[in-house]
Amino acid sequence: MLLQTVRPNIVQAIRAYRVDDLMKSAQEVGQHFLYANLANAQSKQEVLEAIAESFLFPAHFGKNLDALYDCMTDLVHKSGTQPGFVVVLEQLPDNARFDREAREQLLDVFRDAADFWADRKIPFRCFYSFQ
Repeated sequence: MLLQTVRPNIVQAIRAYRVDDLMKSAQEVGQHFLYANLANAQSKQEVLEAIAESFLFPAHFGKNLDALYDCMTDLVHKSGTQPGFVVVLEQLPDNARFDREAREQLLDVFRDAADFWADRKIPFRCFYSFQ
């Protein structure tokens, strides 16, 4: 099984993994599969809006990094026992409006979420690619 070869709490480039294989693997082990294609996003705000829409965040989502962290951790944790997560952020922008610093800040939120879930012994794997 694909997920057995990936640490349980990690944020990493998608590299040789295929989205369909990650989705199938998540389904096989009963974990949540969260997917966002960010090809049309060009700015931090557009990236956050696309993630919120793709992940079905509540309407009150604040569209900032703190709100993203809250939605990926506390909000989900309070909803009950979780089986684990496989998150794919495909086609993160690489431009002046979403530069390296903005990308790292976004990925840091997912790293922090991975740590949050690791403390609770829940797998949280996040894979990303760039445009």
